[in-house]
Amino acid sequence: LAERLASEQPPLLIDVRTPEEFALAHLPGARNIPLERLEAHLEALPKGEEIVAVCLRGRRSAHAAAQLLKAGFQNVKRLHGGLKAWQQHIDPNFPL
Repeated sequence: LAERLASEQPPLLIDVRTPEEFALAHLPGARNIPLERLEAHLEALPKGEEIVAVCLRGRRSAHAAAQLLKAGFQNVKRLHGGLKAWQQHIDPNFPL
């Protein structure tokens, strides 16, 4: 994911945590759409782009990815292990 985020066409990052969690720390370029509000935002999301759902540990992003796939989005992924895994494996200085 780190390589794809640095590419010329990065995926759309959807951070499904609460606005309070998002304000504390988030990946650059991430868009905050809390999981409980995701359904209301489906029409505004680009169906043809790669979308990566992100949360703290991976549970909410799994639900978000399933919801997006059910709504007809094809290129959906999630950050397995969430931002905790990002901090552990990619950026140990990522603030959580």
